[in-house]
Amino acid sequence: MTSILDHIDPWILAFSVATVVVTIWMGFWSAGKSRTASDFFVAGRNVSVGWNASAISGEYLSAASFMGIAGMVMSSGYDALWYPVGYACGYLFLLLFIAGPLRRFGAYTIPDFAEGRYDSPLFRKIAVCFVLFIGFFYTMPQMKGAGTTLAYIFPGLPYGAGVVLVGAVITLNVALGGMKGITLVQAFQYWLKMFAISVPIFVLMAVYGHYGSQLGANTEHGASNIEHRSDPAPGNEPFRVPSSEFQVQSSALRKPLPEKAPADEVWVSPFGPLTSRPAKAAGLTGDAARPYALLYTYSLIIALVCGTAGLPHILVRFYTNPDGVAAKRTTMWVMVLIGTFYLFPPVFGVMGRNLLPELYAGAGAKGTDKVVLELPKVLDAPDMKRDRGEKGQGGEVSSAPPPLFSPADSAAPKPSKPFPWGSILSGITCAGAFAAFMSTFSGLLVSMTGALAHDVYGRMLRPRATPQQRMRMFRLGAIVLGSGAVVAGLFVEPLEINFMVGQAFAIAAASYFPLLFMSIWWRGMTMKGAATGMLAGGLCALAAVTLTNLSSLALDKGAMGKIFAGFAPLNQFWAAHPLLRILCEQPAIWAVPLAITLMVVVSKLTQREVPADVRMKMLVLHAPEKLGLKQEYIQEHAPGH
Repeated sequence: MTSILDHIDPWILAFSVATVVVTIWMGFWSAGKSRTASDFFVAGRNVSVGWNASAISGEYLSAASFMGIAGMVMSSGYDALWYPVGYACGYLFLLLFIAGPLRRFGAYTIPDFAEGRYDSPLFRKIAVCFVLFIGFFYTMPQMKGAGTTLAYIFPGLPYGAGVVLVGAVITLNVALGGMKGITLVQAFQYWLKMFAISVPIFVLMAVYGHYGSQLGANTEHGASNIEHRSDPAPGNEPFRVPSSEFQVQSSALRKPLPEKAPADEVWVSPFGPLTSRPAKAAGLTGDAARPYALLYTYSLIIALVCGTAGLPHILVRFYTNPDGVAAKRTTMWVMVLIGTFYLFPPVFGVMGRNLLPELYAGAGAKGTDKVVLELPKVLDAPDMKRDRGEKGQGGEVSSAPPPLFSPADSAAPKPSKPFPWGSILSGITCAGAFAAFMSTFSGLLVSMTGALAHDVYGRMLRPRATPQQRMRMFRLGAIVLGSGAVVAGLFVEPLEINFMVGQAFAIAAASYFPLLFMSIWWRGMTMKGAATGMLAGGLCALAAVTLTNLSSLALDKGAMGKIFAGFAPLNQFWAAHPLLRILCEQPAIWAVPLAITLMVVVSKLTQREVPADVRMKMLVLHAPEKLGLKQEYIQEHAPGH
């Protein structure tokens, strides 16, 4: 333990501890305001537009957004930019098609909506399962972010220790105050994350050059390699762009890239290491690999856009608005808030490639996923100045001038030790990382616990349970599910954060998105049609992504590789069948159409079972608020609700 303490940066530790302490204090403070079941499940339905937009943004911007996007841009290049684009665009679907009608229905959870729309308690049971499936898949990358961050703050601390510690803190917060207890916390955490992601970038760009010059350091070399390299490595043939488009004059510092880093021309390609990986594993190159990369890209876009509109922990947030109009206004502001945030993580990825290429050699918690945490420390690294003029990958020479501004090299009299600007900024990003995985895990845990306490316990097992009994079950459920999420998080260290989140989105896109979209906009849907489509699409997507994850874990060089060694032969199968690997790794392109098609076909075959009051329900979903048709499906005083 002494060796760990000797290597702790006090600034990074101070900012991180402050974030955790403030989060716990706000959770205790808010818990005192949570007195009813309505407070626990939907925050009393009186959260204002501004607070709710900040809280939704804080909940949505997870470890994948704060750490994963930057890490994936650094490791895979520009084809990873579809992630932030898809994350943001999904809210347009929510705004146009789902947010207002969903709130007007007035349920507590999505299983509430499923039962109420089709008058089927059986359908509630089916819908509950997918809340848990999606929730657990989404909690695993949050736990990976927690383990990575704690391992960075406490060098030498095992990855699993960070997962357990953060999981315990968040579980405590959720058990104390439910939805109302975490709303204020998540709103605060959005603005903390916005500060933590933006301020270090502005300082780093002031010191080492703006984004254009940082990108130019790669595109200049990429242009040179495109023009002069006659024998590219198999699978690395670049997407050809006229060299004139690469003529960006760069003055950015660039350290030599290690062998493991993707070549410049591959890194700047729209079909880079991420989307072309299955084809490359099969030995396909050039034009033969292009259709596979394109298919991967399209499927990823569908998963991200449709998946956003099917995430239960986000959808339940709209029930906390006073009415449907407020829900739509909230969605619009969420698009603005998260769109602004997503400008910054890709910049970390680009600068990390130039200034911290040693991260390419790391794996798991020590790889590119920690670039957001590590990058500000370059401000304190004296060797950055010595690296100017060294040869980079391919023999190119960086002729970068000294940084435009360095806090450690100001004209003022120098103290004996330079002021630790890098440590302070790294501490700020660590605080933002804590806010990221804590806020999202909180929302996921509330969503899963709400399904367990309200849907399973309060509606299935004990329909006559009082609100107080359901609140007790909520607290117990938070502890049980939080513990399960921690255990699941211990196994995913070798997987990329953003990759895991993308797969959770694919499951949501194939299950909840078709259910909500078709149920809200087509009155001919029957319970059998909705259930068949959701089960088929969701379970197929779940099975597909599970297979690819298990085969990826089998490749790990450490303990995970031994645990999942039985799935190693799958990787040989994927190499021989790249199309099947893409369809399993990114199943949204076929699972979403499958779910919708089955919903339509089965509903047509069972059209006599359309709910008798479907016209009234469609009016409730779509009629303007001023007509007074809005209903609260869950009434606080009703028995069993």
